Amino acid sequence: MSEADEKALRIQLAQLRQEHRDLDVAVEALATTANCDALQLQRLKKKKLMIKDRISSLEDQLFPDIIA
Repeated sequence: MSEADEKALRIQLAQLRQEHRDLDVAVEALATTANCDALQLQRLKKKKLMIKDRISSLEDQLFPDIIA
């Protein structure tokens, strides 16, 4: 992997981590409101999970497990 590719992956990883944190805050805020929209909450949680999976995939590309 070239340095440019690695840098691009690290930038994407940082962006995804920020988006995941933002969604975490949004889910928490929505869950504490009196008129909690269950469908909206479910969609946010699903999106958050998809982002977490993408983060894991990128981390595996950047930091592969080396089995000795």
